[in-house]
Amino acid sequence: MSKKKKKKTVKYKQVTITVSSRQKKSLINYCKSRKSTPNKIIKKAIRPLLENYHDLEVNLTSSRVNQLQLFSLE
Repeated sequence: MSKKKKKKTVKYKQVTITVSSRQKKSLINYCKSRKSTPNKIIKKAIRPLLENYHDLEVNLTSSRVNQLQLFSLE
């Protein structure tokens, strides 16, 4: 018999967002109508934005290019 492999534990990070009282009321009413929780609704909404970008390399160097050369010495 083969031994079962241990599953790798998933590390979670906490994220805090701020919503207005009206937005919270809307979220709670939406959750009640869908019989779900606010956490599940928010995760479901942002999942497509977060899934495919973990390997993306971000180029943070920004070089400003002068497009208008009024006093060019050349």
